[in-house]
Amino acid sequence: MARRFRGESDHKVDTKGRVSIPASFRRVIEACDPEWHEGLPPRIIIVYGGATRDYLEGFTIEAMNEVDDKIATHPRGSAKRKAMERLYSAQSVEVLVDDTGRIVLPTKLREKIDLDGMAQFVSSGDTFEIWKPEAYDASIAALDDDGFDPNLDPSVYLDGDNV
Repeated sequence: MARRFRGESDHKVDTKGRVSIPASFRRVIEACDPEWHEGLPPRIIIVYGGATRDYLEGFTIEAMNEVDDKIATHPRGSAKRKAMERLYSAQSVEVLVDDTGRIVLPTKLREKIDLDGMAQFVSSGDTFEIWKPEAYDASIAALDDDGFDPNLDPSVYLDGDNV
């Protein structure tokens, strides 16, 4: 079973797009990159595509391999497979985590989510999200539009029953 990301934190993005990844996230990234070993930079895949996405999604190499395997189960040339390939292959970039724990977010990615100054890293199981802090706050506020009751403890949804 793949290791999971935990927590959330805000990090400054400099004018060159460099941003530090939370230290606990780095350990997961290293553990889930089959080619990583001491002295080599670990790799992640950042998916930026999709008109409905107002965040960037970071995948470990293992998590992206799982996605690629799932995509491969669909018939080659099918509309669903093409859509998934565009999102997870064409609209993604591989980035290296440098020895200080930073990545460089290309301009195109920063512009996509209007990222300027601060980035909010949010764990999401075996992936993590990078948000403009204000957009993340708005996404949390919008959860009640999807049957989520903000007045309940979210743990009531763990058993799968609709509350």
